[in-house]
Amino acid sequence: MSTKEKSLNFIEQIIEEDLKNGLPTEKLHFRFPPEPNGYLHIGHASSICLNFGLGLKYNAPVNLRFDDTNPSKEEQEFVDAIKQDVEWLGYKWANEVYASDYFQQLYDWAIQMIKDGKAYVDSQTSEVMAQQKGTPSTVGVDSPYRNRSIEENLDLFERMKNGEFEEGAHILRAKIDMSHKNMLMRDPIMYRIIKKAHHRTKDAWCIYPMYDWAHGESDYIESISHSFCTLEFLPHRELYDWFLDQVVTEDNIRPKQREFARRNLSHTVVSKRKLARLVSEGHVTAWDDPRMSTISGLRRRGYTAASIRNYADTIGIAKRDNLIDVSLLEFCIREDLNKIAPRVMAVLDPVKLVITNYPEGQEEWLDAENNPEEEVMTYRKVPFSKELYIEREDFKEEANSKFFRLTLGKEVRLKNAYIIKGESVVKDEHGNITEIHATYDADSRSGSGSEASKRKVKGTIHWVSAAHAVEAEVRIYDRLFVDENPDGNKEVDFLEFVNPNSLEIVKGYLEPSLSTAKEGDKFQFQRMGYFCVDKDSKPNQLVFNKTVGLRDTWAKVEQK
Repeated sequence: MSTKEKSLNFIEQIIEEDLKNGLPTEKLHFRFPPEPNGYLHIGHASSICLNFGLGLKYNAPVNLRFDDTNPSKEEQEFVDAIKQDVEWLGYKWANEVYASDYFQQLYDWAIQMIKDGKAYVDSQTSEVMAQQKGTPSTVGVDSPYRNRSIEENLDLFERMKNGEFEEGAHILRAKIDMSHKNMLMRDPIMYRIIKKAHHRTKDAWCIYPMYDWAHGESDYIESISHSFCTLEFLPHRELYDWFLDQVVTEDNIRPKQREFARRNLSHTVVSKRKLARLVSEGHVTAWDDPRMSTISGLRRRGYTAASIRNYADTIGIAKRDNLIDVSLLEFCIREDLNKIAPRVMAVLDPVKLVITNYPEGQEEWLDAENNPEEEVMTYRKVPFSKELYIEREDFKEEANSKFFRLTLGKEVRLKNAYIIKGESVVKDEHGNITEIHATYDADSRSGSGSEASKRKVKGTIHWVSAAHAVEAEVRIYDRLFVDENPDGNKEVDFLEFVNPNSLEIVKGYLEPSLSTAKEGDKFQFQRMGYFCVDKDSKPNQLVFNKTVGLRDTWAKVEQK
């Protein structure tokens, strides 16, 4: 193998070993199985990229399966959002399937397990059953209903299905071993009563299979060869295999569950329950709020599918849980946007600059590079006039020798335009600067070829023409949590770490080329960062989201 060739991760090694041991390549079949009870987040992106990436590597089908076994939490809205996210990331599934497709088959298998003496109806409360289950160091106690007759179990289970009982009155349990070392093997629940309409099957069922019962059997029905789950499902593998033992026949492929570690992202949470709290309690505006770790939130903020795929590839697959610094994700989006985002000029904290010796009423349209990373350079026109806006922080009345922007008595270049010298300021009654007056060197225009245009000055600042500027709402987003691991302290509610300054809204002044920008368009505001057009934009009312700065400012903060 070439030293430049990428080594196999442990998941690929498992597959290669199975192929070496006789599994036909054409039998490889993968799946991505989200529950439609919320929006997908950055953690799901790694799983999506893993499973669909394996499909591409081995030319094998990948199912998109919705594990829709709990109608009290699942909605069609989430199904639609998940499909959009997977497609946006650039993947195509072989089959769109649902656990609910198999409700009848799962029920029939459960009936057979009752007949085989391997399942029974328990009529105790959940609290009593929890006590009877024991602890990892003490064995459990058999339910008093564990030895009900097969006939009584069949009768009760059918009546559960027919809706004769209220929620919680009965459940169906597998009969395994109440003294098993693995707590999940102590007569796990297979079915419970939920009297709520399902988003697909409506009111056809009022009993629903538990995840552990439905998941492996769904894999089996779909001829999935490898079922890859996150590490918290490792203790479930034994139960996964036990349930498969009840239904697998020799002529069908048997799925294999294997686990990989979660790669959590710093300054975020990725629990659907916690993300839902952020929405319901008003800490963010919606599931796709650009501060959220959801794929839809990242997309709205301006992240590209390529940057997320690159992030997932960079962190790779591991066997131990790990906290990945969000700066890596930010690096991936900077790297991608640097290649594709047009450069434009925008001023977000404006102060007026008046060029006193520029002819009154005159304007020029100057050439400006769109993106220096392009193979063939293209240009746009930007207007220049007597009155401009510049960033307030780009001017100081007095400054030391290390300040290379505009100050009184010193020169600076206006990007794509002229060299100017600060001359004076105008202040209001509170001493705040309202105008800066400067003079320009008329022979110093960038690209003119004159000797004056080649003159070197230490600083270059951006600007927009005041008369031509497009006003826009600009949303400056920061990390949603001030703590790098808001889930790390289990004694403190994660909401205690919400960053109160995660959103600042300002009025920006943009060059007029942006007046026709559309939702999702991405730009580099020169010297400011990367921004994209938000869906809240309306004609003549642009809204921009800050995707990421040009450099990691948090690193400096955390080093202090």
